[in-house]
Amino acid sequence: MADLKRFESESTAWLIANCPPSQRMPPENPEDLVYGGRQYVFPSEDARIWLERMVAKGWTVPDWPESYGGAGLDATEQRILQKVMRRLGCRAPLSGHGVWMLGPALLEFGTEEQKRLHLPRIARGEVRWSQGYSEPGAGSDLASLRCRCEDQGDHFLVNGQKCWTTDGHLADWIFVLVRTDPDNPVKQAGISFLLIDMQSPGVSARPVDLISGESHFSDTFFDDVLVPKKNLVGQLNEGWSVAKALLVHERAMMSRLQEIAPSPPYSLLDAARRYLSWQNGRVADPTLRDEMTRHLMNRQAMNLAQRRAVEEGRAGRLDKVSTTFFKAYATEEDKRRDELLVRMMGNRALAWAGSSFTEEELKMTKLFFLDKSLSIGGGTTEVQLNLVAKALGLPG
Repeated sequence: MADLKRFESESTAWLIANCPPSQRMPPENPEDLVYGGRQYVFPSEDARIWLERMVAKGWTVPDWPESYGGAGLDATEQRILQKVMRRLGCRAPLSGHGVWMLGPALLEFGTEEQKRLHLPRIARGEVRWSQGYSEPGAGSDLASLRCRCEDQGDHFLVNGQKCWTTDGHLADWIFVLVRTDPDNPVKQAGISFLLIDMQSPGVSARPVDLISGESHFSDTFFDDVLVPKKNLVGQLNEGWSVAKALLVHERAMMSRLQEIAPSPPYSLLDAARRYLSWQNGRVADPTLRDEMTRHLMNRQAMNLAQRRAVEEGRAGRLDKVSTTFFKAYATEEDKRRDELLVRMMGNRALAWAGSSFTEEELKMTKLFFLDKSLSIGGGTTEVQLNLVAKALGLPG
């Protein structure tokens, strides 16, 4: 106990001395996070300094072994560090698919050579990773993927396409699911997990313009791409096991991103005051009044459920079944909130660049479109509800 108290005290003192003031406030949006990589441009000099200091400490990935770029903290020490960082408002020094998803998967399934090659570079922010799962014909039904991988003796040959590749055009490497046994009647069998350098001949990524006006995704193409066999993670034809383990980390990642996702320019009450008619000190429209109340109650219930899960996790008695509904419920509730705000704003919610609308109205229009995607990314709501049903022993 004394050692843990000393660790907390020393961690607090180090963070106070080394975290720049600008990195001790919540990021306003995902672009304020640091992703690293060969093409990356830091959002500020303070962000670069903060990353370098945390890399030297091993605290970009504190629970990873020191030999792989981490600090070798045990679970209790890591919880203490996270608690101190939250208390001081310190931002995560490094984000992205490498830290959140691939790293944990390599620790579980990777060879020693793969760990020593890739993990330290991820920990130092030298390589930015993207995820190659979805395809034009394999979205929610991921096991239907057709990206072909042929054994050529001393290497693999990959041909196919991936879509909705988050920041694929900015990434240095990509981890992909490929079809290595097309004749297996079981869709989940015959899939393998590969690591591919985005600079390999035959790899190309084309940004996709979204309805929100952003371009976070790309279509990624593989045309006769030669991949060394040492880049196979896990066993041949058993990549589905790696993929399932990694999806657990993806959903945790999406929960963290939701914490810093763009927030509406107005609260429901502020929007009601600005755009709606009032009567006797309350919103005149009884239907909107009822829907506002329902949303606020549902959101509070969700916040309390998530807080309980955090406390149960810290106490080591979290029932994971109780958390299966979080992703589906939160994203659907966010969409309901957006629908309410748009209805309140009326034609002022039709803002677009170059129009006479306010900056807040423009932000609301983009957020409305963006939040539609949250019920698809990381597993559609329909798929998530099937997982909830399975966890509860109900029919899908």
